[in-house]
Amino acid sequence: MSHNTSERVQGTAEESGTGQPRQRSVRVVLMALLIAMMLAMLDNMIIGTAMPTIVGELGGAEHLSWVVTAYTLATAASTPIWGKVGDMYGRKGAFLTAIVVFLIGSAFSGIAQDMGQLIGFRAVQGLGAGGLMVGVMAIIGDLIPPRERGKYQGMIAGVMALAMIGGPALGGLITDHLGWRWTFYINLPLGAVALAMVSTVLHLPKKRAAGRIDYLGAALLTVGITSTVLVTTWGGTEYAWGSGRIVGLAVVGVVALAAFLWSQTRAAEPVMPLRIFRNRNFWLMSVIGFVVGFVMFGATLYLPLFQQAVQGASATNSGLLLLPMLLSMMVVSLFAGRATTSTGRYRIFPIVGGALMALGLFLLAQMDTGTSRLTAGVYMAVLGIGMGFLMQITMLVAQNSVAMKDMGVASSTTTLFRTLGGSFGVAIMGALFTGRIQDVMGEQGGSAAAGATEQSAQLDADSLAALPAVVRETYQHAVASGTHTAFLLGSAAALVAFVLALFVKEVPLRGGPGDQGAESAGPSGDAGGAKDGERRAGAVPVGS
Repeated sequence: MSHNTSERVQGTAEESGTGQPRQRSVRVVLMALLIAMMLAMLDNMIIGTAMPTIVGELGGAEHLSWVVTAYTLATAASTPIWGKVGDMYGRKGAFLTAIVVFLIGSAFSGIAQDMGQLIGFRAVQGLGAGGLMVGVMAIIGDLIPPRERGKYQGMIAGVMALAMIGGPALGGLITDHLGWRWTFYINLPLGAVALAMVSTVLHLPKKRAAGRIDYLGAALLTVGITSTVLVTTWGGTEYAWGSGRIVGLAVVGVVALAAFLWSQTRAAEPVMPLRIFRNRNFWLMSVIGFVVGFVMFGATLYLPLFQQAVQGASATNSGLLLLPMLLSMMVVSLFAGRATTSTGRYRIFPIVGGALMALGLFLLAQMDTGTSRLTAGVYMAVLGIGMGFLMQITMLVAQNSVAMKDMGVASSTTTLFRTLGGSFGVAIMGALFTGRIQDVMGEQGGSAAAGATEQSAQLDADSLAALPAVVRETYQHAVASGTHTAFLLGSAAALVAFVLALFVKEVPLRGGPGDQGAESAGPSGDAGGAKDGERRAGAVPVGS
């Protein structure tokens, strides 16, 4: 890499004449960004495997769920704020800060002496993780024009698949050979590499907004998101859906989000400018992203349960069980990205993706106790192909629909919608899954079978083996019935995404041949909504 010449990568519609983008520079930066993204995605996957050992040493089993919930809450609540801070004060500084916060949370989680400390430090980790995810997406949006961004989608999808597949196995390996504390310490060298690479290679224009952070909006959004995630996390598990605590949290969430929307119409620098939702493609991609999160997180949770309980698979291989879905998702995402780069067309992908997601989930809903692993793998591959057409296209089209100055909030909003979709998917599918299991156990197995599983609808292998043969068989039928109900709901949600995708407008991607510099789409989804000054702001130096 040259140390004398500043290389520029167009984040806009046209080459600026200051030099052609250097692929090597882009790839070095992208490698650092992907390492940071893997840190955030891999963390929960690794920790899940280590949780029994952690509880055995620290105690506090009654607070076990909070180790994950604290991380999830902090990530979701901080994501929009990180996006806005990056837009106002510079993306590089915000991203480096997020990495440091994440590493501090990781280090202190590793030295935690009791469950309370671990939960608190996991929340610090989550705060940093929110900035990592949105930072990666927003910086890529700055560095690479949408027309060229597609060819990097396979890398992003590959990181996601690697985290889902390798996370549980890596967590078990680290816990068994190094101890559970190293599941946190492992983040430190990886984070240090990302920190050093981003600091030295990435050079973005410094900015300083005249306005101030919208603290009222940030507080209201945090309360609203926290209440919503807690409702979906606790409802039907920790507390009954009709309990005072769940109803109260739901009311607080609705009021806080309504007040947040009101505040955004009056803030000088709103955390989430409502003007971005006037663009048809942007709000369509946000809702479709919500559905993708709804489907993906629900499927990755309940597919392994089916294969373990009904097909006798080992829990230690839970990541490998999802290989047909994750590999097909990665390959198709790479294909869709390449096709988008070469043709500039993308509208067909969310349409086909929505249709295949609905079909894949419908097929998965047909599984019963006689379904083979091969058949289940084919069904999962269909679902994975559908998700592959949608995973990165939603972010690409959303970013292409806003001005460069709103790249951070566009990225964070899309990420937030997908995160909330995942929370709702796990909660609603879980409620249907658990309820159906209890119904079938009561109907077919009598009081003995219902009593054997009334404490949990998710028995581990040892507990399942200890059940009487008749009860075990009934439980397997119940799990099959539960997944049938949950995946039918997912299929209906995917149909919504398919219908919405039909209304997506094919707006030319910035950076394509003959592009005259249309930076963003106007409210109706037409190109040409940005000014030249915003357009030229997208040419950012990568390395020097």
